[in-house]
Amino acid sequence: MANHKSALKRIRSNEKKRVLNKYQHKTTRNAIKALRLANVKAEAAAKLPVVIAMIDKLAKKNIIHSNKASNLKSKLTKHVNAL
Repeated sequence: MANHKSALKRIRSNEKKRVLNKYQHKTTRNAIKALRLANVKAEAAAKLPVVIAMIDKLAKKNIIHSNKASNLKSKLTKHVNAL
């Protein structure tokens, strides 16, 4: 266990960040799944910009790698265009 005040504070702040990152990542994954399950092109096209914005935010905060974000956006755009 940490002995320094700063180390104890770092443990608390890391836990808060971990919970927030987990929430944002899980929310984005659920949105991606909903987009992939959408069968109507108009519905999927409406969801696409929202999901892309969520993915960009995750990449900006280094929750996911920027290349993974690019791959996800590309695949989702292809999926929506194929509907």
